[in-house]
Amino acid sequence: MISDDARAKVASRLARVRDRIAAAEIDAGRPAGSVRLLLATKTVPVELVRAALDADNLARTALDARPGTRGPSSPVILGENRVQELVAKAPHLADLSPELHLIGPLQSNKVAAASRWASCIESVDTLGLAVRLADRALGSGRVLEVYVQVNVSGEPTKHGVAPQQAVELAVQVAALGGLRLRGLMTVGANTPEQSAVRAGYALLRELGERIVRSGSDGTAGATGLSMGMSRDLELAIAEGATVVRTGTAVFGTRPP
Repeated sequence: MISDDARAKVASRLARVRDRIAAAEIDAGRPAGSVRLLLATKTVPVELVRAALDADNLARTALDARPGTRGPSSPVILGENRVQELVAKAPHLADLSPELHLIGPLQSNKVAAASRWASCIESVDTLGLAVRLADRALGSGRVLEVYVQVNVSGEPTKHGVAPQQAVELAVQVAALGGLRLRGLMTVGANTPEQSAVRAGYALLRELGERIVRSGSDGTAGATGLSMGMSRDLELAIAEGATVVRTGTAVFGTRPP
């Protein structure tokens, strides 16, 4: 059971993140509501995830009801790092119909489980994985949305295709039946140097633009950029992020 105090803290933190996103949109000269918020729910109890969804729904309803104002354009997305957590939580959230993304690495033997519950896989980094996802989607008569994950920082601890191979992989993924390429995803450089972090996000934007300009099948709508987290979402929005991912800023510090 989640206490009223815990619910209030989540609602307050969520509102602050929404305010940060809105301010960053203004600073970047971007339209209000152009950036979606993904809540990374790794290790977060399902009751607290439900509390965040409830708070988001209430806040958007209240803003929409005010004359001359507009609430956030879209509800929050939920993102799970681990397939086992996605499978465990999704049935308990189904009545709220959240948009569920897998944002962590996906092993080929877990494609079936991930595809069943996630509407989008943000961590496609090989053609082999994309083909498995496409086969699964075609077999179930659906279209699965995906992002190609790029390791813009080159850090060995991070997943993702190298930037030099990102455009080629994205074009190949976009051509697969059963998949819809939404764009690119990255995890920013693990450094306090903001210039290095922003350079990585600028690189992802440039790669995304090259993919769209390629004119290849399935790439025209691949304009999404999932990048930026709690510590650097403003930098990501300045470089064109369409989705920012945050967990700590809403749920507090969690176990690894």
